[in-house]
Formats: sequence, structure tokens, C-alpha cells
Amino acid sequence: MTEIIAHRGGAILWPENSLMAFRGAIAAGVDAVECDVHLSADGEVMVMHDPTLDRTSNGRGTVAARSAEQLSETKLISAGGEGVPRLSELVGLVAPSRSGMQLEIKLDAAGHPYPGILDRVLAELDQGQLRARTELIVFEAEMAAAGLAAGGFRNVAWLFAPATLAKLGIGGVLAVVRHIGVGMVETHEAVMDAELLAALRGAGLRVGAWGVNHAASIERMLGLGLDAIATDDPVLAMKMRGR
Repeated sequence: MTEIIAHRGGAILWPENSLMAFRGAIAAGVDAVECDVHLSADGEVMVMHDPTLDRTSNGRGTVAARSAEQLSETKLISAGGEGVPRLSELVGLVAPSRSGMQLEIKLDAAGHPYPGILDRVLAELDQGQLRARTELIVFEAEMAAAGLAAGGFRNVAWLFAPATLAKLGIGGVLAVVRHIGVGMVETHEAVMDAELLAALRGAGLRVGAWGVNHAASIERMLGLGLDAIATDDPVLAMKMRGR
């Protein structure tokens, strides 16, 4: 059965990457909640998609320029006064639930990895005994390899964008996968079709897609039988899966 993952907590239904969203998605019974993480100025793991605060909060500037306490006081738009969540807060929501987690480690505003972020993520997950229920997803091959070396994750998945597929072709994508050693890949639903799925499955991979946000794409991805879909409307996706 295709797993339903609440992308950024369910960004069509609730403010993205907010505790409000994660609570709603967990209450709806999703298989997993997806989040994105950055480091604060004092080294805490914070949940936000962008490296900057401007798009989704009343703050300005980079996540990395503020302390965790300052970020917790930076209000997310339309989230009922909630601040930017710490990963520890999300872990506290997920740990007692039946949902898993899908976690994407992001780059900083200059496009560089945050020093030590994987170790800090692992410490937070292990505090809630969630590492085995977490799927690490990353675009950077080096971080995927580091996640595999750390061990203990439910899955480590390499994300490849449509532009990467266009540039490398399926043969190039599979060469990267073999080099990293991951057992799962994800790409945007727009390029996912039966031919690509067959090639990826033929290489022994689990396959997921993101951007599966509306009825037509949900129906198409469920019809293909993907292992997982990340959707901004997990409630709709769950209803459609149950038909």
C-alpha cells in the first residue's frame, strides 16, 4: 500500500512546517509527517523549509542568524501565534503517535551544509527513540552517504529533481544511486511514469514522489503503485487511497 506522507505537515490544509500542521496530520492518521530542518545560531535544529524567515513568518533574514529562542518567538503566518518549531518539539508530537517521520536536511542560505547538523538531528531523534521510524531524505549525495554511514534510519532516500533527470538520464540517476548506496529515491510527480518507475524498481529501489497535491496527481501516483507519496493534502490522499 502506498504510504501517505504529510508534506511540510500538509501545507494546503495548515501553515507549513508548523506544530499546528503536524498535530493535524498526526490526528488524521498519516503514515508519516515530512519536515525540513536548519540550524539556529546557537546550534539547535529548527523546523523550516527555507533558509530565510521571510516567506512563512513575520521575521526577516536567515534562520542561522537567530538563536533558537529568538526563532521560537518569530511567529509563523496564520499559525495562531506559534513560533518556528524546534525539532525536539516535533519529536515530542510524533513519538507517542503511530506516524513516522520523513526529515529533509537543508542547506544554509549560501547553499552550504550546516556543520554538524546530522549529528544534532540524530541526537534529537534518539532522544525520542525515533531514528528507526524516520526516513532521511536529501538532495545532496554526500549527506545521503553520511546518513547511511550513521545507520539506524528506516530509510535513506536520495531526492532527484526533474532537472537532474533531464541532465543525467535514468542511467546517470542509477549510477548516482549505486555510488551512494541508498535503497530509495524520490522525484517530482510530474516526471514519474510507468517507464521511470520500472527502471527504478528494476534496480531494487523503493520509489516515492513529491508534489502529489491534487486529485489528478494523487490518483495517477496511487495508480502507479508508488511506495510513498508526499502530499500537501494528506487528508484527500488518504480518502482516495481508501476507495
